[in-house]
Amino acid sequence: MRARVDPDYCAGHGACVVTAPDVFDITDEGYAHVLVDVVPEHLEPLVQQAADECPARAISVEVD
Repeated sequence: MRARVDPDYCAGHGACVVTAPDVFDITDEGYAHVLVDVVPEHLEPLVQQAADECPARAISVEVD
């Protein structure tokens, strides 16, 4: 699985960081970004949850 944050939609709510802090972080500018190229398998459910719960719908996931 790969995760992506669309910077045009991210509003910096930070819910993704709370849900999956090993995958998402907030930049100095206040927007989310992905920390890993490939999401570790054991974190995939959390990343999917973060995508589903993102208020701005800025997170997309791609299943390999």
